[in-house]
Amino acid sequence: MDSEHTAQVTADANDMDVPVRVFSGARPTGRQHIGNYLGAIQNYVALQDEAECFYCIVDYHALTTFEQTERIARNTRDMVLDWLAAGMDPSRAVIFAQSDVPQITELHMLLSMIVPLSWLTRAPTFREQSEAHPDNVNYGLLGYPVLMASDILLYKATTVPVGEDQVPHLELAREIARRFNHRFGETFPVPQAQLTEFPRVMGIDGTHKMSKSLDNHIELADTPEDLRTRVLSMVTDPQRRYRTDPGRPEVCNVYTLHTYYSTPEEQAQVYHCCTNALQGCVECKEWLSRNLDAALAPFRARRDAFAADGDRVEQILGDGAARARSVATETLREVRERVGLRPQPR
Repeated sequence: MDSEHTAQVTADANDMDVPVRVFSGARPTGRQHIGNYLGAIQNYVALQDEAECFYCIVDYHALTTFEQTERIARNTRDMVLDWLAAGMDPSRAVIFAQSDVPQITELHMLLSMIVPLSWLTRAPTFREQSEAHPDNVNYGLLGYPVLMASDILLYKATTVPVGEDQVPHLELAREIARRFNHRFGETFPVPQAQLTEFPRVMGIDGTHKMSKSLDNHIELADTPEDLRTRVLSMVTDPQRRYRTDPGRPEVCNVYTLHTYYSTPEEQAQVYHCCTNALQGCVECKEWLSRNLDAALAPFRARRDAFAADGDRVEQILGDGAARARSVATETLREVRERVGLRPQPR
């Protein structure tokens, strides 16, 4: 599962003398799927060699919409296992859970004092989640962007890897940093978006983006049997009703996954056989299933090894939280001084 993707990280274009530091947070959704890997995780792995990286499981964020909160801890562990198996390395990146760093709540509160209400009510996240959860439009949902900004600014991140659709969310964090700096003096780097290619990986229904909530996903840790079942259920070119009909690989999600998990020679052969009706969709899926299984077998082995070490995940999260708290404590000390609060007792 080694990615050929390389990320070019640049420092924030401002006058502050700060190290290049990457922050990215992900909600604890549990076991990760192929879309998560192609869209984000492979980029996380690549960035470890280029910058100081902070990778956070944002479990406080999950509380704003997650009704079954008893799953958060289990989902966090499953997510870390997948991250580790995919190549995220706690010796090269800080991997931690948001709620293990209590300084995040204080910075969230302090920043909330300078953020106009109008900024929050027009934020895309608030509008989208209010429509999705009309019976649970809570204060945490409204303040979500401030907590997100706090995640980034607490570690003085200069770079946040995002897709183009996420830039508006990051822009609010940038505005909060600018507002704080203008009012209290230069404190935070204004984080830059690291635009990366986040492929839109469609789910097995061929209509929606791969998603666990829609149950249209293929998990990285799926057994060979489950993986094959999922792949064989994938929707293909809707206009190809019979095996003798030529197919259109460019609109077929099975072929899209072939471009990631098959060799260039195999991709060319699949394309030729499909467009000339020399191969049926089931044969194409079987081919993809074999290649996916071969690609994910090392991942499953690594994941099983990490999972067999019962304390490994907790140790990694504990070490990561300690490193994160060290940075957060210094940032909060500076913020309290800037806003005029007395120093915290030691």
